Amino acid sequence: MSLMSNLFVGVSGLQTSQNALNTTAHNLSNIDTVGYTRQQVMQSDTTYNTFAKNPAAISYKQIGQGVAYSKVRQVRDNFLDQTYRKESGRSAFYSNSYQALSQVETIFGELYGATFNESMENIQRAIDELAKTPTDSVVQGLVIQRSVSFLESAQGVYQGLCDYQDNLNLQIQKDINTINEYGKKILELNKRIAKVEAGGVENANDLRDARNQILDELSSMARISYTEDAFGKVTVQLEGHDFVTGNMVLEIDLDVDGNTGFFTPFWKMDARTTVNADGSKTHNIEGAEVFKQFSVGDNPNSQMDIGGVKALLLARGTKRANYTDLQDTETYNKEIADSIIMNIQAEFDQLIHAVATTLNGILAEAADQNTGYLCEKVMVNGVETYQPIQLFQKRVTEGYRYDIDPADNKAKWIFNEEDPSETESLYSVMNLVVNPALIKEPTKLGLLKPDGKEDQETADKLAAAFQAAELHLNPTVSMKSDFTDYYSDLMTQIGNTGMVLRKINENQNGTVEATCYAREQIMGVSSDEELTNMVKFQNAYNASSRYINVVDEMLEHLINSMAG
Repeated sequence: MSLMSNLFVGVSGLQTSQNALNTTAHNLSNIDTVGYTRQQVMQSDTTYNTFAKNPAAISYKQIGQGVAYSKVRQVRDNFLDQTYRKESGRSAFYSNSYQALSQVETIFGELYGATFNESMENIQRAIDELAKTPTDSVVQGLVIQRSVSFLESAQGVYQGLCDYQDNLNLQIQKDINTINEYGKKILELNKRIAKVEAGGVENANDLRDARNQILDELSSMARISYTEDAFGKVTVQLEGHDFVTGNMVLEIDLDVDGNTGFFTPFWKMDARTTVNADGSKTHNIEGAEVFKQFSVGDNPNSQMDIGGVKALLLARGTKRANYTDLQDTETYNKEIADSIIMNIQAEFDQLIHAVATTLNGILAEAADQNTGYLCEKVMVNGVETYQPIQLFQKRVTEGYRYDIDPADNKAKWIFNEEDPSETESLYSVMNLVVNPALIKEPTKLGLLKPDGKEDQETADKLAAAFQAAELHLNPTVSMKSDFTDYYSDLMTQIGNTGMVLRKINENQNGTVEATCYAREQIMGVSSDEELTNMVKFQNAYNASSRYINVVDEMLEHLINSMAG
């Protein structure tokens, strides 16, 4: 082996050690960088040169040519990456669900709930006092005052739930926009990575770190799967649908409900869009929904509990729920039960509806349209008549209509039945007001019959209404409760659900932390390990440098000898 060849061997060791030191320094400088993956220098020996072949010898005469700097690789575990991303998505789902329930607890507990509970107790006490003195004008005024307070508090609670639905809706819009941006970034990084690695000489490790960081973020928002091709490009599927392909991003769009303003994410490429005469667009998103109708409890193995956006959609629900959504068990289980907000809206509205219609019904039963007892004067076709007075009225539609009663073929005021398809016909919490006539003149509630006797029977019925156990919390609950116990049951349900979600969330966070720790043990930078590598590569660099010096001295000696 010539001295020049020996010099090449030394140079190869010097260069490789220098590159290894640079990589080590790069690792140490990024020890606190989020998403950074530890890099490792891969070395290989160069091909041996065979100078002589002697069959009698133990081995051929082979001379090594030094070390080769192969590549710098990322130290990652794909299995741990996939596990972390799945568990991270599940953690985001339960975290968002728990936060939604916590906000509901805040609405009931700190904002309006305490006031509502107090107002319900106050209206009950006022009616109890009315039962003691049915003709006392002061007590009558107190009943009206407490009814106003009761309804205002109830509407405050319900409006708080609706406002939170709107906040969740805005968060869904924001997250969907973020998902689309992540898709565009992944596509751009795919192109840059493929360009850098096209020659097979260099690995785009830092670009891969950026892409992996995006995949981590994306996995917390929705259920994803991904594959990498031979060119380093990653294709991503989101909720089982192509999202990032080889050369494009299949973006998600938002359909807006005309009544609620709620957003429904859908695949833009799969929807049928119609351009209207005014230039606006109408989307038919049937079959194009990103998050199709789902229930976490349907199948525990269906991975329906993965993704924070899914939790937001589920918590928000699809509409403003009311008591009519509790009338049918099948509808309740399919559309209402799994939604935190809609379930509580419907159950709370059922309580308000029951209080309003029960008290109204007792007054209507005692009313005498012939004498005007517990009635109010109205004009029909220019003729003065009486209709039963209501404590709680609907904002728009009338509670009664003047019509022919088929029972006796006489014209009278007949109760207008509620129609679930017509929101304005319902005695629901946001559709109610206390009768303005009673607010103006509370003595209209005076329980004094035309014959001058107190209507103690009606007063007792009004008081007894709060003790009657007639309400189911929802169709899946068999036990009936009175008004007070019903509200307590509702609060207990919220508290118990919150405890369950909190426990699941804590357990899931523990799983994510354990998986993250295992992943960091592999891909994270250890300062002790890198400092050890630095000493090792420095010694190798010094050894190669010393080797070159020795070869240089030999060459110098040889040249000087030949010159002499």
